[in-house]
Amino acid sequence: MARNTMARSMHDVGLAAWFGGTLANAVALNAAAAQADNPGKTGAVANVGWDRWTPVNAAAIGSHLVGSVGQLAGNAPRVAGQRGVGSMVLVKTTLTVIALGATAYSRVLGKKVSAQTDVPAESGTEPAPTTPDDVAAAQRRLAILQWAVPAVTGALVVVSAFAGEQQRASEVHKGFLHRILA
Repeated sequence: MARNTMARSMHDVGLAAWFGGTLANAVALNAAAAQADNPGKTGAVANVGWDRWTPVNAAAIGSHLVGSVGQLAGNAPRVAGQRGVGSMVLVKTTLTVIALGATAYSRVLGKKVSAQTDVPAESGTEPAPTTPDDVAAAQRRLAILQWAVPAVTGALVVVSAFAGEQQRASEVHKGFLHRILA
């Protein structure tokens, strides 16, 4: 079995940053923004934080995707021949697509919110009574997505751990044997 340390590292570090950064921002940044001196600045504080995170997150996602493709290429014989690996790849790919979609939609909504920097808000994802309707609607969707992205990327971390377990020599031998005998 060939080593693909670079691809695995890009996959893992990218996924770790994607998961950890979005979780930290959901837990800390959005709530901390509520501590702004003026309710009109709450959105601005959250927007600055999320806008600073966006390029880092994009690089993390890019690293994860490049690493994923590299791992898939390096493990093509296992995907084709080891029982259970193809199913794991399908689950992992599906979760990645869902995470990408949720992240992209979050960015679209975030741009709508950050376009109006002086809009009052209770927190980064909670509108104030005087928040304009379109921004308030975007914030309510972001309140859900701020947890959806780390939940799905966290599930990717778990599936990746499972994938690593499938690479144990005993699992590889057992998986190929089951495929041959099935």
